Amino acid sequence: MFKKIGIFLEMIKIEHTLFALPFAFMGAILGSVVVNGHLPSWAQIGWVLLAMFGARSAAFGLNRMIDQVIDKKNPRTANRAIPAGLLKSAEVILFTVVCFLLLLWAAYELSPLALKLLPIAVFFLVIYSYTKRFTWLCHIVLGLTIALAPLGGWVAVTNEIDWPSIVLYVSVAFWTAGFDIIYAIQDIDFDRKEGLYSIPARFGVRKSLLIARYFHFITAIGFVILFFTTELSWWYFGGMLIAYIILFYEHFILSPNDMSKLQVAFFTMNSVLSILVFVFTLIDLVVQYL
Repeated sequence: MFKKIGIFLEMIKIEHTLFALPFAFMGAILGSVVVNGHLPSWAQIGWVLLAMFGARSAAFGLNRMIDQVIDKKNPRTANRAIPAGLLKSAEVILFTVVCFLLLLWAAYELSPLALKLLPIAVFFLVIYSYTKRFTWLCHIVLGLTIALAPLGGWVAVTNEIDWPSIVLYVSVAFWTAGFDIIYAIQDIDFDRKEGLYSIPARFGVRKSLLIARYFHFITAIGFVILFFTTELSWWYFGGMLIAYIILFYEHFILSPNDMSKLQVAFFTMNSVLSILVFVFTLIDLVVQYL
């Protein structure tokens, strides 16, 4: 049983929770302070956590089901659970359904607007896995999907969508799209061979790295706008500056002639960035409101 649980956790890349979960919490605490004038309750944070687990686990389950034929052909992904025969399709389908039910439960407990907007979230969670079959804008679709985490956190505790929440949504969307472009570079040859769409497959490595930089520049602008349009103060500002250094370093260690540090740029740098921005935001608001 424990071995099976481990296989499921590997399938949903539980470590990649470090990308979106901190921003979901950031959306929740910032939205609660901006709209409600106080920090969210522990119960609200717990439901946000359950919603995040349900959403991203369902998304990964769907992705592994939809891409199992492609994954089997790609040497990088051939050892994933389904193509490797470690999990049956029926098991993954059941797991995905349960995760969607957890997301529905959490949305119901959090806010009426969260429940009303749930079909839109489910649409994005489902459609993303198909986009690389017909458009190289798949990275932006992924960004718009993952950025639902902070927007969902905001809506969950406020029952509203405000301009700062849109700014946070766009910032995280372009941050995600940028690092996904970098990640997709490792599959550039396979994607071209199989007729799959991606920015690296369409434009090549050099232009892809440049596009990723432009996307992350949009993220940097968004973080500045948040500083000037919300209750955030100098703690957040300090964290934001460190985040800029991380973004700069992420691109500094990569070049068209040397992609050896791709995994560091993709996973390590972006995990640190999301945690850091959340922690400094939390400290900022706790100092002000406790």
